[in-house]
Amino acid sequence: MYTVDNKTYPCCTSVTMRFIGGKWKAVILFHLIDGVKRYNELRKLIPTITERTLSLQLKQLEEDNIIDRKVFTEKPPLMVEYALTDFGKTLLPVLNEITKWGEGAVENSKKIIRN
Repeated sequence: MYTVDNKTYPCCTSVTMRFIGGKWKAVILFHLIDGVKRYNELRKLIPTITERTLSLQLKQLEEDNIIDRKVFTEKPPLMVEYALTDFGKTLLPVLNEITKWGEGAVENSKKIIRN
C-alpha cells in the first residue's frame, strides 16, 4: 500500500496512474515531449479539450512537479509556457511505450479508424 496526498493506493501502477491517468494528462505530456509549449499552442494541438479542463490538468501536473509553468510579464499580452521538469522527463520512456502501444492498436484493431 502507498499513500499520496492522504489517499491510499494498492500498488505502484495505481500511483503512476494517479499522476498521469485520465483522458488528458498523458496527451498533454506527449505534446511537451519535444519541448516548451505555450498555453495557446497546447489548445491548438488538443482541439477537443476544453479550456477549463486544460487549465485544471496543467495545474495538477504543475502541483505534482511533472511540468513547470513559466510566466512572462515583461510585455503584454501575458505569456505562459509549459515544459517538462526533470522529474517529468523520467516519464518519457513510459509515454513513448504508451504511444508505441497505441500505434500497434491502431494497426491491429478493426474498430479504430485513423482520420
